[in-house]
Amino acid sequence: MRQQSASIWMVSREYGDLAGAGGVKDVARQLAEALATQAGSPVRVALPLYGFIKPQEYGFILLDEPRFPGQPLQFIVDMNYGTEEREECCRVWWRQEERVHLYLIEADRFREKHGVYTYGDGRGHYDYFAMNVLLQKSALELMIILGEKPDVIHCHDGHTALIPALIHQCPGWRGYFRETGCLVTIHNAGIGYHQEVDDLPFAQAITGLPWREITTCRLAGKFDPFLSAGRHAVVNTVSENYARELQETDADVLTDWLGHTLLQNGVRLEGITNGICPELFDPSKPEQMEIAAAFSPGDEGDTELAGKKTCKIDLLNAVAADTPLEDTRQYGSAQPWPEAPLFTFVGRLGEQKGVDVLLAAMPDLLRRHPNAQLLILGSGSDECEKRVKFLTEEEGIRGRVCYLRGYNPKVANKLYAAGDFFLIPSRYEPCGLTDYIAQLFGNIPLVHHVGGLVKVIDGETGLAYQGNTPDNLLACLERAMVLYGNQGDMRRIQIQAVRLIFEKYTWNVVMKQYLRLYEQAKERRLRRLVA
Repeated sequence: MRQQSASIWMVSREYGDLAGAGGVKDVARQLAEALATQAGSPVRVALPLYGFIKPQEYGFILLDEPRFPGQPLQFIVDMNYGTEEREECCRVWWRQEERVHLYLIEADRFREKHGVYTYGDGRGHYDYFAMNVLLQKSALELMIILGEKPDVIHCHDGHTALIPALIHQCPGWRGYFRETGCLVTIHNAGIGYHQEVDDLPFAQAITGLPWREITTCRLAGKFDPFLSAGRHAVVNTVSENYARELQETDADVLTDWLGHTLLQNGVRLEGITNGICPELFDPSKPEQMEIAAAFSPGDEGDTELAGKKTCKIDLLNAVAADTPLEDTRQYGSAQPWPEAPLFTFVGRLGEQKGVDVLLAAMPDLLRRHPNAQLLILGSGSDECEKRVKFLTEEEGIRGRVCYLRGYNPKVANKLYAAGDFFLIPSRYEPCGLTDYIAQLFGNIPLVHHVGGLVKVIDGETGLAYQGNTPDNLLACLERAMVLYGNQGDMRRIQIQAVRLIFEKYTWNVVMKQYLRLYEQAKERRLRRLVA
């Protein structure tokens, strides 16, 4: 397989601005576009047409039946429940973007969903496993209809991790995809992210996989797609250190010992740290970023970062005046103090993100330093949100803690641009994207040194601490206060952080590592054919 011409199909539940709930959407889109535009690889991506997507508004057109131009393509997918024979009808919408061919698979099961993974009340979809199976089977059928025999199918997360088993063990697909390799990327191996199912007869019936596959690939008694993927594909995680943690440390307990089980099965996880497109987070273009002024954290010539201070004043004035910010509700306030250190947090409010540790450490820091302030943007569990709201009213720090409940990317950019320090006290973090974004905005990340967050080099591109306890976080916060008093060191870290991103972590660089894994996936498949 020649790397520059490898044909790639990606299958994902998320993609860019079309459908997203986490970092998968960014990886899928940005990697696909880098492969297509920089490596010259033919890239096609299949994902569901959810009810919230209006395909025509995005420029999609209904795909025609190849044999009958002008007649919309329709095909049937077998979805046997075991106790009930079922068939589901699919249509396909298509458009090309940045040389990537995008396919939205339309089916009633997808169209009735108005969230990628959850209903409006936050509950996960009751038919999550059937949704995943329908996506995978329909994507394979679409490839056959279009006459596509890709070199590699890249499967994103547990939602698509059964594709390797399907094309290796199911008649029809096995012959057609006999030379197609598979790569499965684990974006998050945490408990609750595996897409496992405990009804084994149902899993066998709806997938059509052999009973031996179902019973062999059990984790904690449940059929686990990641274990199945390990039998038939190359498997990677989204950072080298996360792969190491899963297979060499007790941190794997947070996955129900998935990493260790894979290792016992002879599967060594690969690790590739996610990249980023710096042009999507460029504060030198304030109109595009929708921030108050331009500045360039990576430019030595921008010595004072005056534009960043303007952004800080703009945001602090807004929250001090309780000015409504898009898609958010404000609790607490902040003072319009541009010279005071501003700590920021953007993300999901929950234990995985270490918000409990943050809430335990910050009051002490704020009491010790009456000029320090904290801005939080995000939403999460009721209990976590309640604790954040309580913090905004705590005696001695009231008026210096502001919680913006909700999320809007424009508001997020304002926090990235205004902040001096960006807090990431995650309990575990497969890769991390917000540290990149913060660095590109000159907002120095302060991280718990786990998983992919080890890419933040302590004292060089950010600040880091070991052991996620309130005391350890507080010690790191105190280091940040000392650093804030030395603006020369602040600028050194800001400049080095941006430079390292451009040297190691743009998608044009990271993409080359994926080409290597695609080569491995293809070679693995061909070896099995010979055997």
